[in-house]
Amino acid sequence: MKDISYRVALGGIVSALCLICMFLAGIMPALYIILPMIAGVLLMIIVTEVSVGWAALTYIAVGMLSMIICADKEASLLFIIVFGHYPILRYYLKKIKQRQLRLFLKLLLFNMTLIVYYWITVSILGLQEADDSLGSLGKAGLFGAWAVCNFILVCHDFNLGYIHAYYVKKMRPYFRRRR
Repeated sequence: MKDISYRVALGGIVSALCLICMFLAGIMPALYIILPMIAGVLLMIIVTEVSVGWAALTYIAVGMLSMIICADKEASLLFIIVFGHYPILRYYLKKIKQRQLRLFLKLLLFNMTLIVYYWITVSILGLQEADDSLGSLGKAGLFGAWAVCNFILVCHDFNLGYIHAYYVKKMRPYFRRRR
């Protein structure tokens, strides 16, 4: 178990980097999906170095602060509802031995969070344009958007595995040597 000062310092650094990503989503609107993904990936460092509980606390802090200080509330919601908790829960999902069950649970979790995100975006934030644009495309357009979102999750999960392996094998020894 790491000492408390190390955990607080690492949590603060990762939180600051996550908030920078979320803040940049307001400056560069074209990246409002990718930057919350990157912020979620940074939470894997906390899971690896400290614990899942500490990563959850960092996730909650970043989520609350991003809703307060970031201009793009839609990107903040993407982080809070869809991409922020996924690297933390992925730690537990990796422990499931059956590949098909693991993939099914990942897709189920993602689709449930996607439905919640869509409902909050349309109902609470009042972004009716999203609802109207999908309605004009018909059922085929809705199915196509759903399929693209699930493809994005599979690619994101695949990339998370490689990023985590790269961090553990290449970056972690480099940082450990510097201490």
